[in-house]
Amino acid sequence: MSFRSIARDIRDSIGSLSRRSFEVRLSGHTRGKSQSAVHELHDQPIVIQSSCWASLPPELLRDVIKRLEASESTWPARKHVVACAAVCRSWREMCKEIVQRPEFSGKLTFPISLKQPGFRDGTIQCFIRRDKAKLTYQLFLCLSPALLVENGKFLLSAKRNRRTTCTEYIISMNADKISRSSSSYIGKLRSNFLGTKFIIYDTQPPYNSSSIPPPGGSRRFYSKKVSPKVPTGSYNIAQVSYELNVLGTRGPRRMNCVMHSIPVSALEPGGTVPGQPELLPPNLEDSFRSMSFSKSIDASTEFSSARFSDIGGPSEVDEEGKSRFLVLRNKAPRWHEQLQCWCLNFRGRVTVASVKNFQLIAATQRAAGAPTPAQPAQSSSDHDKIILQFGKVGKDMFTMDYRYPLSAFQAFAICLSSFDTKLACE
Repeated sequence: MSFRSIARDIRDSIGSLSRRSFEVRLSGHTRGKSQSAVHELHDQPIVIQSSCWASLPPELLRDVIKRLEASESTWPARKHVVACAAVCRSWREMCKEIVQRPEFSGKLTFPISLKQPGFRDGTIQCFIRRDKAKLTYQLFLCLSPALLVENGKFLLSAKRNRRTTCTEYIISMNADKISRSSSSYIGKLRSNFLGTKFIIYDTQPPYNSSSIPPPGGSRRFYSKKVSPKVPTGSYNIAQVSYELNVLGTRGPRRMNCVMHSIPVSALEPGGTVPGQPELLPPNLEDSFRSMSFSKSIDASTEFSSARFSDIGGPSEVDEEGKSRFLVLRNKAPRWHEQLQCWCLNFRGRVTVASVKNFQLIAATQRAAGAPTPAQPAQSSSDHDKIILQFGKVGKDMFTMDYRYPLSAFQAFAICLSSFDTKLACE
């Protein structure tokens, strides 16, 4: 039996299990909400664990998943690997052991991959499609090296909401339901009135801690949890700043990003990003097998929103006056005399000139506080690497290439800041 046949049988068996569990939920529909939830939690694992696939010997199971992981390396065939993780608990644990994180494999396999750092040895290539009429933005994983493509693996979506004093971009794992009240909501980007400062909020804290409460006030909302054992709220994980540049008299845009969730030591040899989420909530893999996130998990959680004046937290500098957090700045373009324009080398990934185009590299830490964009990059090759690049390739089409230590969620939020109108920057 081929591995594709095995994956197909597994997917069919999961479908029958889903129908059986759905019947179980229907039988408890007349009960109270809390009793029905308990009934579902107690019955559904029993149904799944009774599958014939759950009794495979560990040695055989390991060999099957290893070969499937090696053969199904790209989407949409990658969905078979996700299907294996959704069979039962033993299959899930085996997949977690064999399937490596994007940091080492360069592959986005599970939904949790969107919150984990990108590839260390290369970039993960994506593209963003903008809909001006609906004020929405969709992030896709590139499935081919072509720049202008219509197909891709859907990853995230965002919707722009204008307010009197700021602009908010709601980030969701669902292409259609984009709101803070949706179960697929995972974070947001908020700007000030001038569009010069942006704050990235995550529904999960930047480290694994269940004792840290969300900042500010709170209200009820539903959110798809990426890691179910930590509280869900609104956590400031990064800040994006653009220098004042009225009428463009000071040249191209200058921006820097302070990543509160990434220590500056992450770029050092042997450095890591602490507190990476590793847990995968039940039923989330099935939604990631398709080309879009269509299903959701209803979990009542707390949400709080902090204004720019309410920002607070641990000190951003250490005892020596150096930033404790990773600071990124845009790579300064060079003036091309023949073309009479500012140019950057995007290595063929950007084809249309735009003020939105940028490349981010690590900034130098010389003095107290966040460095200015005018400071040169560090001499270390690890600090000279382009961590994120974003640029236009067609009408409402943009490429987004990111790498370690940024995650897809963080990179997408930073790129959204470039779309926003900046009254005092151009």
